[in-house]
Amino acid sequence: MTNIHPCIELEARQGAEVLANAYLRPGQTLTVGRAPDSGLRLNAPDVSRRHLTLVHQGDRVEVNNLSTNGATVAGVPLEASTVIPLPTEIALASFILVVGRGLPSLHGDRLARRERVRQRLVEEIDLLALNTEGLELRSRVEATLARLAAAEGLGEGALAEPIVRALADEALGLGPLEPLLADPSVSEIMVVDYATVFIEKKGRLLRSEAAFSSESALRTVIDRILAPCGRRVDESSPFVDARLRDGSRVHAVIPPVALRGSCLTVRKFEGEALAMADLVRFGSLTQDMADLLQAAVRGKANIVISGGTGSGKTTLLNVLSASIPKAERILTIEDAAELRLLQPHVVRLEARPANAEGKGQVSIRELVRNALRMRPDRIVVGECRGGEALDMLTAMNTGHEGSLTTLHANSPKEAISRLETMCLMAGLDLPCRAIREQIAAAVHLVVQQSRQKNGRRCVTSIAEVLSIEEGGGVRLAELYRFCEGDGSGEFLPTGRWPARLRLSFSGGQTP
Repeated sequence: MTNIHPCIELEARQGAEVLANAYLRPGQTLTVGRAPDSGLRLNAPDVSRRHLTLVHQGDRVEVNNLSTNGATVAGVPLEASTVIPLPTEIALASFILVVGRGLPSLHGDRLARRERVRQRLVEEIDLLALNTEGLELRSRVEATLARLAAAEGLGEGALAEPIVRALADEALGLGPLEPLLADPSVSEIMVVDYATVFIEKKGRLLRSEAAFSSESALRTVIDRILAPCGRRVDESSPFVDARLRDGSRVHAVIPPVALRGSCLTVRKFEGEALAMADLVRFGSLTQDMADLLQAAVRGKANIVISGGTGSGKTTLLNVLSASIPKAERILTIEDAAELRLLQPHVVRLEARPANAEGKGQVSIRELVRNALRMRPDRIVVGECRGGEALDMLTAMNTGHEGSLTTLHANSPKEAISRLETMCLMAGLDLPCRAIREQIAAAVHLVVQQSRQKNGRRCVTSIAEVLSIEEGGGVRLAELYRFCEGDGSGEFLPTGRWPARLRLSFSGGQTP
C-alpha cells in the first residue's frame, strides 16, 4: 500500500545550523530560491532567484531544476525534472536541503538500532554500582558501546565513533546537550521533543542537529539534572525549575502536560560574571546610565528591574549587585539559585517545592519573611511572582533600603500595576490606595530591560517613582529612554534628574 504523506517537512542546513524550514502539502508546488516570495528562501549569492520547484506527489516529490547553478542528489546532478523518493537530501549551492525530514525511513531504523544499543548498555552495566569514576568509567562505557554498536550493524572503529560518543554522553552526562553547553556562542537550548532541538545564537533561533535517541533517553537526562538539586518531576507534578552546576537555569515539562513529549529549556549563563563595563560595551546602556544606576545602588535606592522573558533581567540584577559595598550583609532569595554575587558576606536562600506527599514546600514569601529576622543590610529577590511582593515592599519601607528585585512587565508603568496585582495576591484584603502608597514610598527606580527584534538586550527606560497622583495612581518620571530609529536606536536623557535620591559619584560631583 502506498504511504501518502499529508505534509512533507523541508529543512535547509548549512553545516550544523538549520537556517530555514517549510512544509509541502499535497498538490502544492513550492519554490526554493533567493527571491523574497520563495516558499523556502535561501538568501545567498550562489542561490538563483528561482532555483528549484518541488511538487508533492504522495510518497514522492517531483523536483524541477530551474537554475544553471545546479543541484545534486547523492553526487548526481539533477535533471530538469526528477522524481525523488522520501526522505532525500539535495545539495544546493552551499546548502543541504533535507526533503521529508522526520518521515519513516531507514533513518528511523537506524535510530531504533541505536536505542537498542542504549538499552543493552543499561542491561550489561550498572552505572550506579560501578566503583570507578571519571575517565576510567567513560573508557569502560565507550568500549562496551563500541562492541554493541558493531553487533547492531552501526559500524566499527571511526565509523561508529560519533554514535559511541553520543551514547556515552547520554549514559554519563547530558547527552546531545553536552556540546551545546560547551559552545560559548549558544545562549539558550530548547528541546521541543526528543528529536527536535532549537538553540539561540546571537539572538537568533536556529534548529540544531542535536537529538536524543528516544523519549526515555531525554527523561533520563532530565532526572540526572534534577537529582543534585533535590527536585523531581512526574505525572502528579509535571513541570519543574532547576539549575545546572554552572548556574544555568533549567525548566522541564513532561507529559501529559507536554503533548509532544518531554520539553526542556536551558538558559545558559556566561562563564564569567559580566561587569557594568561589559554592558556598556555591548550597547545595553550608556556610560551615563551606568553611572546613575551604580550610584543609586551605592546610595541604597530600592530598584525594580522589569522586562519580558529572556530580556536580561537577571543579568542586569547580577551586574547592579556588584555595586553593593563589600562590608554589607546581603541575603539573596530565589526559586532556583542563579545569582552570582562576589561580595564576601552573602547568604543564599532557595525556595523548595513540595515532596511526593505534598509536604515540605518552602515558598519565596516564607523566605522573604524569614530574611527580615536575619539582620540583612540588603535583600535581593531573584524574581517577584506573587504575594511575596507585599513582604518585599514592607522590607523596603522598614529599614532595609537598597533592596533589588525583578518582575515581568512591558514598561515601568505596567511594572507598578504588576506590583499592585501581586500585593493583592497576598490575600490580606488591603485597599488599592494603601498598596499604591506602599509602592510609592518603597520603590525608587524602575529599570525596564527589553530584547530587541535583532536579539540585542538593552535598558529601554529608567523611571523614578515620585508620589501618588490626585487620581490615586503612582506618578513616574522617566529619566532615560531608548528610542528606536532606522539604525540601532539611541539612548536619550529626558533632562530630569532623580528628585528623591541622594547620589554620590566617583568624580565627587552630581551631574
